[in-house]
Amino acid sequence: MKLIDAILHDAASISAIRKDIHAHPELSFEEVRTADVVAQQLLDWGIPIHRGMGTTGVVGIVHGRDGGACGHGIGLRADMDALPMQEFNTFAHASRHHGKMHACGHDGHTAMLLAAAKHFSKHRDFDGTVYLIFQPAEEGGGGAREMIKDGMFDKFPMQAVFGMHNWPGAPVGTFAVSAGPVMASSNEFKITIRGKGSHAALPHNGIDPVPIACQMVQGFQTIITRNKKPVDAGVISVTMIHAGEATNVVPDSCELQGTVRTFSIEVLDLIESRMRQVAESICAAFEAKCEFEFERNYPPTINSAAEANFARQVMTGIVGEANVLVQEPTMGAEDFSYMLQAKPGAYVFISNGDGAHREMGHGGGPCTLHNPSYDFNDDLIPLGGTYWVELATQWLSQAAQSKP
Repeated sequence: MKLIDAILHDAASISAIRKDIHAHPELSFEEVRTADVVAQQLLDWGIPIHRGMGTTGVVGIVHGRDGGACGHGIGLRADMDALPMQEFNTFAHASRHHGKMHACGHDGHTAMLLAAAKHFSKHRDFDGTVYLIFQPAEEGGGGAREMIKDGMFDKFPMQAVFGMHNWPGAPVGTFAVSAGPVMASSNEFKITIRGKGSHAALPHNGIDPVPIACQMVQGFQTIITRNKKPVDAGVISVTMIHAGEATNVVPDSCELQGTVRTFSIEVLDLIESRMRQVAESICAAFEAKCEFEFERNYPPTINSAAEANFARQVMTGIVGEANVLVQEPTMGAEDFSYMLQAKPGAYVFISNGDGAHREMGHGGGPCTLHNPSYDFNDDLIPLGGTYWVELATQWLSQAAQSKP
């Protein structure tokens, strides 16, 4: 493993920052203290910053030896927000805020990018500009979208943008990257079936929405198995059904809620259209009324081929070809997808280990994301920092060589 010595030397101090952030988690668009910590570190290292983009976002601007005159720019993104869940860990840096926890490693993502930032502040042996993007509100708030709305790509011209997420399970020292879809779109639906209430002993006097809902749930599964191509991924999950208040009363209405996930907008269009048709037609067949709501949240995260291949080359130079894995797509969602809709780039995984770095007693084995026993593995800080530095430096070098 070829780590940058200076980053390895600074790993302990960056780890202390990470643990401080972990102890003071902040939810989406509330990352005021976290942004203060990030901003102060960047300023202390002589890196100019821009604050307030996407409400609480911070962007650090690192010009190379040419002062950025060549016009080439690359974005490196880390997310900063925590999750609304209670932490079970009891170590010294456990969350001090009830019901808030860094259970997805965004504290570690911030730390890895800070490690790279500190190195860049002293070593600017490149032409162009590195933009350090510390993003708020990944966990459902769409912070990436809000930073773009605030003009991030206009104010900070970059030709490519890259993101990275820790991934528990595989051993530390391995990465994963692939071209194409790597995370799914995330979408929510709510369907209200309006029937007619009656006494449970006299169901013929009403229109029972419950069996209509049962028909609807079964009908949705035929969209997956019979309407879309079998090779196209898509998931419809009805996760909530609410109806009734008494055992002897047929309710007036029944509400279904759930999620839809796909790797392409085309499949998403098909599923939404067919769900609406199925829902409305089944309700009509039983003389009920249908209220159909479908909300599109995050689009699919799709890595561009050239940038994914470039990231793989950089990783290979650090950890060797055998330790750069194929990135298996996951049906989880990520708002970095908005940035990849606007710019070429790649979203990669850095392995977080098997959980052995955690204190035990809250469930052994791999420490999965969104787990009350989760903790980021600080062994990743020098590796992730090295990746960011090598990626940006090599990308800018390639851009300079390709300039006519």
